[in-house]
Amino acid sequence: MTLEKLPYALTVCKPASLASVLLESEFFFLARTDEELSLVCKTEDAPEDAVEREDGWRAFRIAGVLDFSLVGILSKISGILAGERIGIFAVSTYNTDYILVREEDFDRALNALEARGYDVL
Repeated sequence: MTLEKLPYALTVCKPASLASVLLESEFFFLARTDEELSLVCKTEDAPEDAVEREDGWRAFRIAGVLDFSLVGILSKISGILAGERIGIFAVSTYNTDYILVREEDFDRALNALEARGYDVL
C-alpha cells in the first residue's frame, strides 16, 4: 500500500462559526454535529476566532481510491503507530483516508510504516 505525504502543516480547531471558515481553501475537512463544529485545515487558513485550536499536525493519505468493502486499513496503520507510541487523528473521505500525526512524530511514523512494508511518496 502506498502512502502520500501532504506538504503542509495542519491545524485542528473549533471555529467560532461557519462564517469564519475559509471555504475557498485548497484543503480542509469540516464537520458539524449536534455537539461541535470541527475543522482541519492548513495552518495558514485557520480562523483567527477559533474557540479551540491545535497547531503542529502533519498528514499523509492512502494513495488511490479505496473501495468501501476493504476492511482493516486504518486499524493496521493505527496499530503500527500505537506500537511506536504515536497518536493519530484520522479523517476519511469518499475516496480515501487521511492520517494526521503530530509534526514531531511525522518522520518517525512514516519510517515505522515503511519498515512494515508501506511505500511512502
